[in-house]
This record gives sequence, structure tokens and C-alpha cells, in this order.
Amino acid sequence: MGRGVRSRWTALGVLATGMLMTVLDGSIVTVAMPAMQNDLGFTPAGLSWVVNAYLITFGSLLLLAGRLGDLIGRKRMFLAGTAVFTAASVLAGLAGSPAQLIAARFLQGVGSAMASAVGLGILITLFTEARERAKAIAVFSFTGAAGASLGQVLGGILTDGLDWHWIFFINLPIGLAAVLLAVPTLPADRGLGVRAGADVLGALLVTAGLMLGIYAVVGVAEHGWASAHTLGLGGVAMALLVLFVLRQSRGRNPLVPMRILRSRTVVGANLVQMLMVAALFSFQVLVALYLQKVLGYGAAATGLAMLPAAVVIGVVSLGASARLGARFGEQRMLVAGLALLVLALGLLTRLPVHARYATDLLPVMLLAAGFGLATPALTALAMSGAGKQDAGLASGVFNTTQQLGMALGVAVLSTLAATRTRSLAAAGSGQAEALTGGYHLAFATGTGLLLGAIALTGLLLRQPRGPRSA
Repeated sequence: MGRGVRSRWTALGVLATGMLMTVLDGSIVTVAMPAMQNDLGFTPAGLSWVVNAYLITFGSLLLLAGRLGDLIGRKRMFLAGTAVFTAASVLAGLAGSPAQLIAARFLQGVGSAMASAVGLGILITLFTEARERAKAIAVFSFTGAAGASLGQVLGGILTDGLDWHWIFFINLPIGLAAVLLAVPTLPADRGLGVRAGADVLGALLVTAGLMLGIYAVVGVAEHGWASAHTLGLGGVAMALLVLFVLRQSRGRNPLVPMRILRSRTVVGANLVQMLMVAALFSFQVLVALYLQKVLGYGAAATGLAMLPAAVVIGVVSLGASARLGARFGEQRMLVAGLALLVLALGLLTRLPVHARYATDLLPVMLLAAGFGLATPALTALAMSGAGKQDAGLASGVFNTTQQLGMALGVAVLSTLAATRTRSLAAAGSGQAEALTGGYHLAFATGTGLLLGAIALTGLLLRQPRGPRSA
């Protein structure tokens, strides 16, 4: 293997490490939240901001960070973002009050957006040959998918064995290693120059619109869908985003050139991803809650119970997805993955109160292999229309729709589950029965979202019949 090839794969390892760190952080925090509440004295409403503070800044800055990476250099953006995220992780680990922890989580979201937004953009400029790019995307996708499951295992072990502070301190060696390795291995790029997209007003409009929109969505559980808070902020956010689109379509140097949204494949892949991620919130989060609140699992046991999902996702994405995509095409591979996930959530709608892991839950974990097929296919499709000048922007768009899907999943599925649980409890059901009934409704809704994703795939992501050449 030549030196150039080795350096590309080393660079991929650096990008995957950065992705792993941010994804681990997202899932590891959920396991440790009860310990944070007990230690720092969070109110129930305040505790939600440990997640919301990160989600709002991360989701709202991805698009801007991706485009800035194209303008000033994607390597610079990745290095700066990783450094900010690592420093913020140390501050979060040292936090001694709710306000300090929430402020550190805001800063983590900023750093994570800067690094994550350009990762895929760097990848597709490194790997230009179809077969190599498919393998690289498979590795990158596996890192994100499996990292979420591994985070729950690691979070449980660190929280039970040490304390919650260490879920943040663990980012310090990972972040330092990523920065030190990125300097010599990631390709240097000067960027297009700020003047190529120096639209300050556009940047303010899109950032404010996304931030208000995500804030409105994550507040649904507390305020309700029809509240003045949700409708008012949602309306303002929509107006800001419409003004942003109008400005970009008419501006001489737009921050986001509209050519990136003219591809039916790119738009379709991002819409499908939003539905899929929203649906899989019910798998990643609600299954963990079911294990703990209904079956009585501890934090570490919950993480270990979810581990088979990470294993099968890794086996499929790393061992088969590149070959299947080359043989059958990304669209067919995506449909197959979504179909497996429909079966998984369909089985979850039948979970009993006293479930047996081997017969009721393990089959669901194995069907999570569908995620190992769907994610690489979606990534390849979403980045298919991006040239070198727009790679960071396309990466930012893809990550933004992922975060929007996550926020919608949290708002819709958790609200439905909680409402159904309260209704069953008021009707006389026991706590375990009421919780299980609420989760059933969320799983059924997630199944519907996945079926909608399959329908969109057929409408927007069609491909010619027959196998695709590599």
C-alpha cells in the first residue's frame, strides 16, 4: 500500500475519532443524568437543559459551520472545533453547579458543530474513487451508529464505577489525540475565501431561525404543541428561514448557494434521514428507559443489553455495506435497511411488561443491522451532489437534518409516550403497565415514520434497474 493511500486512511481514522467523541458524548450523557441531578441539585425541568443546551447550539450552527469550512478551510474548522469541544468537556467535568454545566454544554455544542459539519466534506475530497469512498463512508457511518450504543455502555460503567464527571473527562485524551494526529494527516485546504460567501445577514438569519426552531421543538414536552410558546417561536423561526432562503436565491455571494438544493437525490436523502432519525429515537432512548423503568435494569446492564445492536451495525456497515451498495445501488440498500428497522420497531410494539431478553429484546437488537445498511446509503446519496467547493456545506446540511430529526423524535415520541402513560395510569393501570403502553404508542409512531421514509425513498431516490457498476 502506497504512502498516499496510507495517509488517506489515517486521515479517515482521525475524522472517525472526532465523530466518535461527539457521538459518545451525546449518548453517554443520557445514562448519567440521574447522577447529575442528585449531585448538582437540578430541578426536573432544569435537567433537560443538559441535553437541550447541547442540541440547540449543535443543531443551529451546523449549516453555518459547514459553509465557513468551505470558505476558510475545512481542516482549520475541524481543528478549531475539536479543540473547543475538548476544552468545553473539561469545563463540564469540573462543573460544580447546574449553571456551570449548562454553560459548558452550550460550548460543547459549538465545538461539536464546527468539527462535525466538515467531517464528511473532508472525507469525500480524500476518497474520490467509488469503491474506496464507499468503504470510507461505511467506516464513518459505523462510527456514528455504533458510538451511540457504545456510549450507553461506557456511560453506565463510568457512572457506576467512578462518577458522572468522568463521562466528560474521557474526552480530554481522545480530543488531544485527534488534534495532534489531524495536523499532519488531514489535507490542507485554503478555502474559497470569505468573500465568496460573505453574507453576514444570511448567517444571522439561518442561525437564529434554526436556533429558535430547535428551541421551540425541544420545549414541546413542557409547553405543548398548541401553546403560545411553541407556535410563537415556531412561527418566528419559520419566517426567519424563509427570509434566509429568499436572500440566498437573490444574493450575489450567498452563504448557501441554492445549487446544493436543486438535486432531488440530495434533498430526498436528507428528508429520509430526518424521518429515520426521528423514528430511531424510540429505539435508542425509549428502549433504554423501558429496560430501566419497567424491567429494573441498572445503567451498566442497560448499556450491555444494547451492545448487540452496536455489534451487528458494525458487522453490516463495515463488512457488507460497501459491497452491497456497489452491487445493488444505494437506493435498494437503503430500502432493505429501512425494512429491517420497520420489523424491529414493529416487534417493540408487542413488548410485554415482563419481557425476556433472549426472546423479546435480542431479536430487536439484531434487526438493528438495518441501521448499518441505511446510514452508509443515505450518507453516499446526500453527498452525491457536492463538488469540492460545496463539500463542507453538503456535510453541514446532512448533519443539520440529522439533528432536526433527533429534536423532532424527542418532541413527538416522548410526548406521545408520556401522554399515553398518564392516560393509562388515570384509568387504573399499574406503573409498569402504563409505561409500557406509552412506549408501545411511541414505537408504533416510529414504525409509521419509517414507512414514510420508505415511501419517500421510492418517490425521490429512484435509480435505474439492474446492478450498479463499481
